[in-house]
Amino acid sequence: MSAQEPQPARRVLAHLGVMAVVAAVMGVVVAGIVIPFAGVLGIGARNASDAIDQLPASLETRQLAQRTTIVDRSGNTIATLYDQNRVEVPLRQVSRTMVKAIVAIEDYRFYQHGALDLRGTLRAFVTNSANSGTVQGGSSITQQLVKQTLVNQARTRKEQAEATANTYARKLRELRYAIALEQRHSKDWILERYLNIAYFGDGAYGIQAAAKHYFDVNARDLSLRQSALLAGLVKNPSGYDPTNNPKRAKARRDVVLDRMAQLKAVSPEMVARTKKQPLGLKVQPSNNGCVFSAAPFFCDYVVNYLMDDRALGRTAKDRKRLLYSGGLTIRTTLDQRFQQAADKAVAAHVNPTDNAIGGVAMVEPGSGQVRALAQSRPMGNDVGKGQTFLNYVVPKKYGDANGFQAGSTFKAFVLASAINQGIPLTTTIPGPQTRTFYQGDFRICDGRRYPSRQNYTVQNSTGAGTYNLYTGTQKSVNTFYIELEKRTGLCEPYTLAKKMGITQLDPASRWMVPTFTLGVNDTSPLEMAEAYATFGARGLHCDARPVTSISDANGNRLKTYGKSCDQVMPQSTADAVNSVLRGVMEPGGFGNKLALDKPSAGKTGTISGNKAVWFMGYTPSLATAAMVAGANRQGTQITLNGQIIGGKGIASAFGSTVAGPIWADAMRAIQDRLPDVNFSVPSANEVKGVVARVPAVGGKSLEEARRLLEDAGFTVTDGGARYTGYPAGTAAFTYPGAGSSVSNSAPITLFSSSGPRPQPTRPSGGSGGSGGNAGAGAGQTTQGGGQATNQGPGGGKPSKPGKPGGGPKKP
Repeated sequence: MSAQEPQPARRVLAHLGVMAVVAAVMGVVVAGIVIPFAGVLGIGARNASDAIDQLPASLETRQLAQRTTIVDRSGNTIATLYDQNRVEVPLRQVSRTMVKAIVAIEDYRFYQHGALDLRGTLRAFVTNSANSGTVQGGSSITQQLVKQTLVNQARTRKEQAEATANTYARKLRELRYAIALEQRHSKDWILERYLNIAYFGDGAYGIQAAAKHYFDVNARDLSLRQSALLAGLVKNPSGYDPTNNPKRAKARRDVVLDRMAQLKAVSPEMVARTKKQPLGLKVQPSNNGCVFSAAPFFCDYVVNYLMDDRALGRTAKDRKRLLYSGGLTIRTTLDQRFQQAADKAVAAHVNPTDNAIGGVAMVEPGSGQVRALAQSRPMGNDVGKGQTFLNYVVPKKYGDANGFQAGSTFKAFVLASAINQGIPLTTTIPGPQTRTFYQGDFRICDGRRYPSRQNYTVQNSTGAGTYNLYTGTQKSVNTFYIELEKRTGLCEPYTLAKKMGITQLDPASRWMVPTFTLGVNDTSPLEMAEAYATFGARGLHCDARPVTSISDANGNRLKTYGKSCDQVMPQSTADAVNSVLRGVMEPGGFGNKLALDKPSAGKTGTISGNKAVWFMGYTPSLATAAMVAGANRQGTQITLNGQIIGGKGIASAFGSTVAGPIWADAMRAIQDRLPDVNFSVPSANEVKGVVARVPAVGGKSLEEARRLLEDAGFTVTDGGARYTGYPAGTAAFTYPGAGSSVSNSAPITLFSSSGPRPQPTRPSGGSGGSGGNAGAGAGQTTQGGGQATNQGPGGGKPSKPGKPGGGPKKP
């Protein structure tokens, strides 16, 4: 009923009766505040005073729960976490219109009264009594703040019950706390706290979150119609929720506008214009958690990584409360350009509902920073759409998935151990198609023999032959590597793998087995990327980490996550491994078709039964693991053979043909963003049997040719100049020739070009020199009327321009 309408006679009499009762019980003063209801509530004034005096003299106001933000390495938001979607703002960052609106509708005398608004309380008491129910609230903003503070800070069920109990004890306690707040804090502090703690419906806590959620503006930019709507929500956030009840929300907004006009906070004309306007909502989704992230499984890894950090709280509950209520800013290592490349590469080759799981992990050598994590099955609980909450690309402790066997990618650990033990890279070992090994011939740690006395048979998938460490790795020969592992022993490869980040190797009695080099233990793409990043960093292993720092709501740095690195092998050993694994990416290697525009190295992996395939590839600046594993919708592992994966039938799955294209697509999309850094050349003085391929230098400048040869580890000597088809003053050829594989300590002779050989002159046939125009055809020169021929070095056959290594076999 509006203020202008006359009150019915019966209601006026009822009001007068209530006022008489109130007047009869007034006069009780407690802590300086008039308590008009002591008698009506059935308690004496002295008892009320004693009850209040026994309460704590102040209310502890803890930090409000705020939204945590996870950002990428450039500061862009990738996810938000919260129990209450709240972002605190100071009162100066709230529009004055909003302040006027909330005060007008909730407590218009807020700046004039103390903790209790006697006039407002009496008015509410009269109105509610006359209407036989709660029609009007009488609590001041300070009293409302106390109640909401107690509810928000309740940790136990008992505290929650006490904070919401409809008892006189609760009301007296709230009144005492309200008095304390008024004594300790300014009115502006109380109002600021109130605006930040209030619930505005639809998951929005606090004025800033509400402004962003409903209108996509900041609190300081709220207009009159926006402010009136938000101010009206506080009384009943669910009932007036504009997303569910737009008519009720508009009616409530207009009540606020009328009240503001009545109090002369705004002009009647402005209110009239505003009431004609629609709500003007621009609702923004409240994306809470990793499922809404652009990198959901990277986000999930971040959360679990931090939940494992006891520095963030003594118990898991404490750590979760900090992460979801602390208003933190978590800075991560994610590069969204790399993430997008990984996502597209996986999605192009493996569909969510395939009987397979594709995954990619990218790690930066020398720092351990995780740049991207992607998998084919999206995050969610709709199994029919292929969704899952299992993170298949990270270790089990962070993603709950057991992982998959890594196959021949584990041969790199045996290779590094062999080099470390001084086994020459040129060592030749027979690699028959099938070979039976006696397990007792293998040694474990402390020189002890492997306890089993059984035989087991190993078979190659690449044929038979005799191989050295270069060719045996390039062809991934199983029988070759089992024999090499027998020579290195099991202890060093196993221990090295653990040092390089393969975490799921315990207990040793289970995994230190003769088939270790064939990758029989379960692992994850992230662990494998971390391990191979060690080779890229020249033997420096750095723990994988997704976070660089955490700051609190005020921007104060809580913790910095620096790199944690150890040199786990000599640089020369890693250099030699890189030299060998580069052969996988060169002609004759399984990864030749996957090579980048930058120097890269790699290793394939295929497990027994073709149930999982891998491709491990890296540059000096980025290590990337690509994996495809057969798995049904329940996650049970099955063979990839005969499956339809990414819309293509797979007859027989291998690392180079199924996982390799994913690796290549992801890396080629970002290779221009990688620095132009080459691998270091292994030293022949420190590693036995180092060989290198002689680079082609024909036609290059002598300075560039010499640099290329020296970068490959060769000693360069000058062979002089030769006539060739290359321009004079450029490099002509080398001895040994381009493409030759020789020890990188061997001298290489570099020959320069004198240009084409001059053609012999012919007699002019007379004094008139009439033959002066001879030789005008292409590839000829005119010299004194004669014709010159373009011949190769030493007067032999003409050297074809652009053909590397031209000239005689020996200088």
